[in-house]
Amino acid sequence: MTDLLLVRVFFVLVPACAAYFLQPFNLSAPLAAAVGLLFGLAVVFFEIRLKEVSLKRLIGAAIGSVLGILGAYLMSLVLGQALPGNSSTVPFLQLGVLLLMTYVGLVVGASKGDMLNLSALGGLFGGEKVSKQTFKILDTSVIIDGRIADVAETGFLDGSLVIPQFVLRELQLVADSADSMKRNRGRRGLDILQRLQKMAQLNVQIIEDDFPQIRDVDMKLIELAKTYSCKIITNDFNLNKVAQLHGVEVLNINELANALKPIVLPGETMRVFILKEGKEYNQGVAYLDDGTMVVVDNAKRMISKTIDVSVTSVLQTTAGKMIFGRFDERIHAVYEKQHGERQERGREHSSGAGGHQAGA
Repeated sequence: MTDLLLVRVFFVLVPACAAYFLQPFNLSAPLAAAVGLLFGLAVVFFEIRLKEVSLKRLIGAAIGSVLGILGAYLMSLVLGQALPGNSSTVPFLQLGVLLLMTYVGLVVGASKGDMLNLSALGGLFGGEKVSKQTFKILDTSVIIDGRIADVAETGFLDGSLVIPQFVLRELQLVADSADSMKRNRGRRGLDILQRLQKMAQLNVQIIEDDFPQIRDVDMKLIELAKTYSCKIITNDFNLNKVAQLHGVEVLNINELANALKPIVLPGETMRVFILKEGKEYNQGVAYLDDGTMVVVDNAKRMISKTIDVSVTSVLQTTAGKMIFGRFDERIHAVYEKQHGERQERGREHSSGAGGHQAGA
């Protein structure tokens, strides 16, 4: 780090000293030294920023710049033929076109550079381990849902998150809806996008790719994922199934949430609050803190009470997890007794500690 700092100082001082002695543009020695110093600082700043850019973006920017310069050269030839007698206007227009085309090519090439697959080039780039799924497409439902922002903050998502322009348009239509509930959901989705863009560790890109011949947004997402060989992040059950039929990989937020729910095994005992009556005879229904439904046999008369139930089976589906249990008064009585004894010991401990403090 110290060696790099010395090299940077050297490259800042060299232009300053050279400008001081050479005095370019007929400047005075002190002013020329200041200009040289600013030039050296600009070079160092450019080097620092360049180190943060990925190789794919650098290649994309270089290709875009070359194409921009080539286009500017061709346009300059046309301008020279169109305005042959104007000696002052033509050079100015040619310079303006050169700067414009170079800048546009640089910016557009850098923005599209992340989509390059360097491993396909082989040779020097063949050893670079570039996954085909380095970026992931977000659909409207997962943006509105909002949990994608919490997952991204944990650092479990790598690569780039891509939001197609047609998804943004759909989100805007929802946010402008006359229905207040839809409008709130759309605005929530826009807030989630802003939250994602503010995460420093995350690369969020908005792409213009569209498929005008396809009207359905879900099918557009699938075609886009096929084009770039990437994954779709969603919590839409139907999109999940259709994408799998088309051979497109899907990351389903609902499946992730279900996988993170506490594991309950048959035979275990759990304590639940019976909220309502079940569909079948003498059933009660309870819900865990994470929203998992618990269907309890023989618990209809225990509605609005907290009871201990024995787990009989667990049903895992793509829509979520369901736990089935049975209420047994004997098991409930045993656990109630144990719970009462623990509370009694806790009160005795608290009263004993209070007595010691009073004696002190």
